[in-house]
Amino acid sequence: MSQVSLTIDNKEVSVKPGTTILEAARSVGIDIPTLCHHRALVPVGACRVCVVEVEGQRTLQASCVFPVTAGMNVQTESPRVVQARKFILDMLFSERNHFCPFCETSGDCELQNLGYRYGLDHWVYQTYTKAFPVDASRQYFLMDHNRCVLCGRCIRACSEIAANHTLGLRQRGAKSMINADTNTPFGGSTCISCGTCLQVCPTGAIFDSRSSFMGREAQSEVVKSTCSQCSVGCGIELITRGGNLLRVRGDWEGEVNKGAICKHGRFEPLNEGRNRLLNPMIRRKGKLQPVSWSEALQAVAKRLEATEAKAVGVLTSSNATNEALFLLEKLFCKELKVNNVGLLNEAAPKLAGQRRGMLNDLVQSDLILVVGADPAKDQPVSSFFVKRAVDKGARLIVVDSEQNGLVPFAFMNVEMKNIQKAVEIAERAENPFVLYGAGMTEDAAKVLNKLQKKAAFAAIEPGVNTRAAVAFGFNNGFKPASSKTLYVLMGEADGSGEKALQSIDKKGFVVVQASYASPLTERADVVLPTAIWSERTGSLTNTEGRVLKANRAVDPEGDAKPDWEILSLLAGKLGKSLPTSFDDLSARASNELKRKEI
Repeated sequence: MSQVSLTIDNKEVSVKPGTTILEAARSVGIDIPTLCHHRALVPVGACRVCVVEVEGQRTLQASCVFPVTAGMNVQTESPRVVQARKFILDMLFSERNHFCPFCETSGDCELQNLGYRYGLDHWVYQTYTKAFPVDASRQYFLMDHNRCVLCGRCIRACSEIAANHTLGLRQRGAKSMINADTNTPFGGSTCISCGTCLQVCPTGAIFDSRSSFMGREAQSEVVKSTCSQCSVGCGIELITRGGNLLRVRGDWEGEVNKGAICKHGRFEPLNEGRNRLLNPMIRRKGKLQPVSWSEALQAVAKRLEATEAKAVGVLTSSNATNEALFLLEKLFCKELKVNNVGLLNEAAPKLAGQRRGMLNDLVQSDLILVVGADPAKDQPVSSFFVKRAVDKGARLIVVDSEQNGLVPFAFMNVEMKNIQKAVEIAERAENPFVLYGAGMTEDAAKVLNKLQKKAAFAAIEPGVNTRAAVAFGFNNGFKPASSKTLYVLMGEADGSGEKALQSIDKKGFVVVQASYASPLTERADVVLPTAIWSERTGSLTNTEGRVLKANRAVDPEGDAKPDWEILSLLAGKLGKSLPTSFDDLSARASNELKRKEI
């Protein structure tokens, strides 16, 4: 493709046609300040902070929306440009109650940084003295209208990224304010608390109630990781300071989500209310008592060695990493010859011969069938993709109950038994897409076979690492009654294995590898404390089949250990030669998943 050559600050630059001046400048390391602009949003050129001087143009131009032309000569910091930016900033500071020298609300306020950059040390124009309201009706973050500069980023992010269309602008002029729906409190509106508006806000107007005033970005460390709250596998960034996890934000470079995350990934893990398990424990005289790791693992090994393979059962949650699932299969299924294994959550059924689609492909579809899944409730980011497609004109058919969270966005909602109607419409579409989950019936799957040659299919797996768990064989029908010794790898999941425990022999020996206390751990004979999502390194396989890296941001609390390390240590106690190096283990797990054509 041909290139366009221009000069920016006396530096020769070559870019693709259609590139804006801002993009061209950033491609060669020239920093043009912005405020209303954001990389994930469609540029609007509203705030004018990014203005530059273009030779031959009568007025200064907003670089975020002005396309380059051959031979263009641009100055980004000329006296005229600097004067204009200072004037813009002076006007912005006059519009609300900004006290930047004292405010550290958001950690890094872009307006504050611009004030420092251009030497603003006093108010040129009189500022507001009348207080604007603060909306604290949402659980996790607040809106302080005193800090708002009306850049519109939050409104655009709510529409373009989350596709929820909750935010808007009410009134005019100096009285303009961001509002939710028809001017209702945010907590009572259609807001889904995904926090996308929080992440794109350039000031302290929208701020996190948990991490405010806890340090600037330069004082913190950023660890890229993968969200482990559902099967989508969103890229996230973990912000830490002094060994403490401050907040979670979406990674704009994330290959699956491109920055979008939901409240399950952004807020809920940081507001966990369950009691952590911090020490290995063995039941003695009817009570669980803390012991050393060596003693706990030796007790488990001794019990396993004394139990026939047919009397051993293994249950796992889908919260486990690929490395832990690999070791669980190798140790119990291959080495100890255990056949009675199971998965604590359901899995989406397999559809043979379908064309696999990726979540990003949803936006290009003209018709979407959601069958037996509720992404709005269980995998919200995937519902963002669906709603974006609807915004672009795609038709949505939900084959599920009326309670499905996507029904309000659908033009048709049919029951599972009437799926034939939906398939007939999809057959007439040019680019249909089928999104299905564990709620799809066998009869519905047979009807969907008619779309195999035309539609793209993507499973929305319940749980987290369900796809890998199924690939490693942990979905073959667990029989609790035959288990005299039961090993449960719970991880961070809730006590959903309680039903299995009700069927096991009351005298049975139960080992629970978990992060939090639950009815399962109360029943256990041995408890092995497991590190949580922010304390472990490993990999996860998302619902599309991508293997994604999860990185540790903080040290494990107490004596907790990563899921894979516990299994590796147990294998050593049993005298089994299994991988102990994480890198070796991770490579083997990845190769095994490739071999299984996951």
